Amino acid sequence: MTPPAYLLGDLMTTHLPGLEFRRLTVPSSMADEDAADFREFTRVRNLVYREIAGNDDDAMLPEELLPHYQPDPDEIRLAWAVVLDGAFIGRVGIDLPLEDGSRNAFCLIELMAAHHGRGIGSAGHALIEQAAREHDRSVLQSWAQHPDADGERLHAPTGFGSIPKDHAARFYLRHGYSLEQIERQSALDLTTCDDTVARLWDEAVAASAGYRIVQWQAPTPAEYAEGFAWMKSRMSTDAPSAELEFDEEAWDAERLARHDAKYVESGRIKLVTAAQHIASGDLVAFNELVLGTDPSAPSHQEDTLVLREHRGHKLGQLVKCAGLRTWRRDIAPDSPKVITYNAEENRPMLDINEAIGFVPVAYNGAWKKVLT
Repeated sequence: MTPPAYLLGDLMTTHLPGLEFRRLTVPSSMADEDAADFREFTRVRNLVYREIAGNDDDAMLPEELLPHYQPDPDEIRLAWAVVLDGAFIGRVGIDLPLEDGSRNAFCLIELMAAHHGRGIGSAGHALIEQAAREHDRSVLQSWAQHPDADGERLHAPTGFGSIPKDHAARFYLRHGYSLEQIERQSALDLTTCDDTVARLWDEAVAASAGYRIVQWQAPTPAEYAEGFAWMKSRMSTDAPSAELEFDEEAWDAERLARHDAKYVESGRIKLVTAAQHIASGDLVAFNELVLGTDPSAPSHQEDTLVLREHRGHKLGQLVKCAGLRTWRRDIAPDSPKVITYNAEENRPMLDINEAIGFVPVAYNGAWKKVLT
């Protein structure tokens, strides 16, 4: 599908001179002559996250981010740099899943704080809405970190968690979004967790007779591709999602290979730790740990899942602890911490994380708008 062209003049809700939403040029390599905009796009991304969180835990190099912006048969990713008087000040993006019948769009509007309150975000949101409508999408969903602050708070309709009614929350509410879920960001100090992980590993092993651990680094070996692809497909249906909408994703070995390639091409390390049911040979639980090209940077725990029919055997604890043991010993001994995200109502996973030593460091709001 060829993305449509957009006329800025049709979308402006502010008369700010010198403002441009520049369609992002995505080079095939950061060595290409046309890579300058993508490098600046990444730099501003990192600056915005630093302003919000006060750290560089989510920073990425352009070379690490670039594979995630290459053409993908599983989604359309549209992105614009927000440029004011020739300087990059933010970014706007919308991801459009290509599952059959999808009505979803996932969007972001990120501006440096000095440019808040000038109508720029609203102009970017108009761009997102037009793109969604032109692709027949009616559900916009977005996530934002809401640093804790005094004053009025918004409570998740799930009954779990709240966030301050801050600048980002007021922006979403003003544009017709509803808060659907609170997501907890947690961190684990890798320099002090070894004894706890060892104890919980022993406990999980005792409770999981009939299962064994298998591990690999991306790309996924052929012998595990089918089973791992099936588990990845279940992430879209089995994780707690409140009233958010996610398409049921169809994963096979080819889609998994495309997904893995994004990590391999970026130079990032991804360790997958899976639990295998010995009698059937089926993979039934997994955990992912990821590290960028800087070995001293924070690690990230990405997807974790235990298939419903195999719950109750401490398999979540098993794969998390096994992954951390290998990670500390063999892969990332210099990484100081692991960062992960969970729905605030996902007590089974939070119970495991808290027992291991993860502590809350931030909270994100999950926002949803249905277009009429």
